[in-house]
Amino acid sequence: MATPLRRNERSRRVLVVTVGACALFSFAVFAWIYGATYVAFWSYQPLEGDILFQSLPHSPLVDAIEGVTASPYSHCGIVANENGRWVVYEAFRNVETTPLKQFLFRGRDRRFAVYRLKGQFQQYVPATIANAKTYLGRPYDVRYRMDDERIYCSELIYKAYRVSSGQPLGEMVRLGDLNWKPFAKTIEHFEKGPVPTDREMITPRDLSKAEQLELVFTSGPS
Repeated sequence: MATPLRRNERSRRVLVVTVGACALFSFAVFAWIYGATYVAFWSYQPLEGDILFQSLPHSPLVDAIEGVTASPYSHCGIVANENGRWVVYEAFRNVETTPLKQFLFRGRDRRFAVYRLKGQFQQYVPATIANAKTYLGRPYDVRYRMDDERIYCSELIYKAYRVSSGQPLGEMVRLGDLNWKPFAKTIEHFEKGPVPTDREMITPRDLSKAEQLELVFTSGPS
């Protein structure tokens, strides 16, 4: 017959094994979900002026952006170094500063791509970042207009670079020339009116196609 001491020892062993198994399982799940992103985060060597593209979690607006533009990327931001800390200037809830790690881990499927200004255009980086800062605090523009009252993600980078260099970064496109029809109801909801097919905008996809940029790093499923 087991003594109370032996029963307590057996209970402690069961508890240790159970806790260890739970910890191992939790670590495995964490590694499966975030492991590749941590590897990418440690592998990516940021440079000021890098432009990051990512897929945001699904929502009607995000799905419309990706569907209308036929792109896996719905958002972008520009990298800067603030007192030794890597951050991203982005138009998200408003134009704001986000820690680089937070930006990268926020994306859907941890997918992101890094585009960098080619060597002859690096001279414009300091002024581009300075220009992006002037928009801090502006609200996000869900209607994707090119005025300065509200700002959307690719508009922020496009305008900041244009002011610093005098050159466009990518080509503006007309909404009516894109795949807008399947997403007409979503567009009308945010527009609070008919689809503005004549509206010109700079999409994340068309920003990434700028001749001044080159792809230097990717992470996540293709």
